[in-house]
Amino acid sequence: MTPPVTAHRPFRSVGRDGFLQVLHAEWTKFRTVRGWLIGMVVAALLLPLFAALTGVSSDQNGSPPVPIGPGGEPVTDSFYFVHQPLSGNGGITVSVSALESRIPQGPGDLRPGTVPWAKAGLIIKQSTHQGSPYAAIMVTGGRGVRMQDAYVNDRPGPPGPVSAESPRRLRLDRSGDTITGYASTDGAHWIKVGTTRVRGLGPTAQVGLFVASPPALQGMGTAGSVSKAVFGDLRLQGGWGGGGWTGDQLGAESPSFAGYPENTSGSVAGSDGRLTVTGAGDIAPASRETLPTGGALKDILTGTFATLIAMIVVGALFITTEYRNKMIHLTLAASPRRSRVLAAKAIVLWAVAFVAGLLGTVVASPLGERLARDNGVYIFPVPSVTELRVAFGTAALLATASILALSVGAVVRHSAAAVTTVTLTIVLPYILTAIPFMPASAANWLARLTPGAAFAVQQTLVEYDQVASHYTPYNGYYPLAPWAGFAVLAAYTVVTLSAAAVLLNRRDA
Repeated sequence: MTPPVTAHRPFRSVGRDGFLQVLHAEWTKFRTVRGWLIGMVVAALLLPLFAALTGVSSDQNGSPPVPIGPGGEPVTDSFYFVHQPLSGNGGITVSVSALESRIPQGPGDLRPGTVPWAKAGLIIKQSTHQGSPYAAIMVTGGRGVRMQDAYVNDRPGPPGPVSAESPRRLRLDRSGDTITGYASTDGAHWIKVGTTRVRGLGPTAQVGLFVASPPALQGMGTAGSVSKAVFGDLRLQGGWGGGGWTGDQLGAESPSFAGYPENTSGSVAGSDGRLTVTGAGDIAPASRETLPTGGALKDILTGTFATLIAMIVVGALFITTEYRNKMIHLTLAASPRRSRVLAAKAIVLWAVAFVAGLLGTVVASPLGERLARDNGVYIFPVPSVTELRVAFGTAALLATASILALSVGAVVRHSAAAVTTVTLTIVLPYILTAIPFMPASAANWLARLTPGAAFAVQQTLVEYDQVASHYTPYNGYYPLAPWAGFAVLAAYTVVTLSAAAVLLNRRDA
């Protein structure tokens, strides 16, 4: 008897092919529903539309030019300078026996106060032109002795305040382009605070005494301050011109200069071998607060807010529509492994939202920047790698938010409830941090722990330890690093998507 012959089919990876089929089905479903496609196109167009509106509505034409430092960054370069030219090599030594600051408490009411980064000391500068290269050794109101150069470099020296009983002696030596700063408490034992090379200093530089007094932080705002320093035992070495000292307020018309408090001004006065110098302003990188006429890339991308809401709507509808029209029964019948359906929807939605967000951002950024600059707005410079991070980060933020909406939609099975929940979860913290009167501690807490932390991917401004400012989300500074902020949103999304997958498997469709 001949044994029966059994036909065998070739081996097939049902799981893999099955998931690809589900993925293809979800993509086909998405691209054939006109409303979802239109929603994504509109979402992408909102970014350049808002960027154009932001650019054309800005108007800073006629504003004074922003001083630019040697590194191409905007700077604050305003202070009272008592100087004379130094040709070739040389040095200058002085004793600082007092540094006192006064802060306005009301109209015409100046009271003693602490301005930690008030500065008084010695400086060598290429010229009196704003943004020109320099190096300085100084005492400060609350940060001890410091040596600074190129606006962004800061080196600590001996700590402690100065007084008549505890003066600080400072010395600045030049050898070519090399500048060395020293500090001493007794004039006999000197500590080298730092050495730097000041490129482009030139054969003749302006050297002398200076006093600067940046705005003081008061609550959620700032108040202009003025500081007075007493100098003595002034000694010169090297090729000085032998002329008299000239006292000038540098940068009086600069947009980054807050000005003097009412009834005060810069001055220099001599008595009993001492010079008393009064000044205001700062020598430092510009921050968003010290340069209110400036704009950042984040401002150009204000359309992210509207685009986010549009993508949240599409993300929620991608699944809640199927519950509403009962199509979910057919979808799950075709693929009984329900978690694969949800995963396929998430992949399709994320990819489409990412591409739409990236295209919108890539068009919006240069368009808005060009229009803003044409209207006289200074845009804080951004390296190319940072621009790429902002573009890809914004696209990832929008795409991930749409997945969060998809997940919540799978949980609540209701479009309006899903859209409202996710919008409040992401957008409300963003709105609250954008309120100028929100306390910094509360704003930073929201920007750390809520999904709105993901907006940190749009941060382009740099915080500087030597600049006292309100570094809050309202001013464009986030407490988390860009990708760390995005990770907060991603974590919320992963948890919600996992919960949606569990509920989808356990509940009836």
